[in-house]
Amino acid sequence: MKLAVILLLFLGVSVSSKMTAKQKHRCEEYTSIFENDTTELQYSYCENIHDGRGYTAGRAGFCTGTGDAVEVIRKYSAIKPDNLLKKYIKELEILSKHESGDTSKLHGYCTAWKEAAKDPEFRKCQDEVSDEIYYKPAMHEANQANVQTPLGRCAFYDAIIQHGGGDDPDSLSAIIKLTKKTMNGVVNGNEKHWIMKFFEKRKYILQHAHNPDTRKEWAQSIDRVDAMIELANQNNWNLNVPMHIKTKDHDKTIKN
Repeated sequence: MKLAVILLLFLGVSVSSKMTAKQKHRCEEYTSIFENDTTELQYSYCENIHDGRGYTAGRAGFCTGTGDAVEVIRKYSAIKPDNLLKKYIKELEILSKHESGDTSKLHGYCTAWKEAAKDPEFRKCQDEVSDEIYYKPAMHEANQANVQTPLGRCAFYDAIIQHGGGDDPDSLSAIIKLTKKTMNGVVNGNEKHWIMKFFEKRKYILQHAHNPDTRKEWAQSIDRVDAMIELANQNNWNLNVPMHIKTKDHDKTIKN
């Protein structure tokens, strides 16, 4: 459910995080609620949600048309060359290059993905690519914006999962740019006020997406941001549990 991603800058880069391992996992569970309506990370999930990005699959919604799904399959194929997904790599490279949601040459893709997800090594590959493409870049952006709180940093992570990285007008970078413009720069003292403005700008982009393929679906997903605003209003900036996430479409509790 995201735009094309920029990966090469962050492969192998160590990025510090102000979130503990438990807080990071809670953040990932939060994102999973809005990606798959469950706190359990869905490694075997795969479907075409008709958002212009082809098949969406796995724990982070890796898409066939945006370059992240093929990264997972490349990594998996490097350690297990004889796998059911390897045959799709060439087509995925073409689709990613053109940011195409076409699935006409991906017959059996979801079946192969679900089968591969039974393998712990494939699930590990999903974890690693999610960190490389999304978590590390999001934490880098948080560092650059001087965002310190776990909730604020989680807001960046959840945004990059949905909006993608890069510099397009619907991306995480665009949200940050709009926030900085309104707030006269990065966080300087009052992070809570800055993050609330970040939420406001993200909701605006969700309601006015530049990409026509995502515009309708994104406009219906602002509850994803509203739930974070509710956590902020509860003063839960440390992502303490239990976290009850209740919106018009979701009612889940993050417990651990």
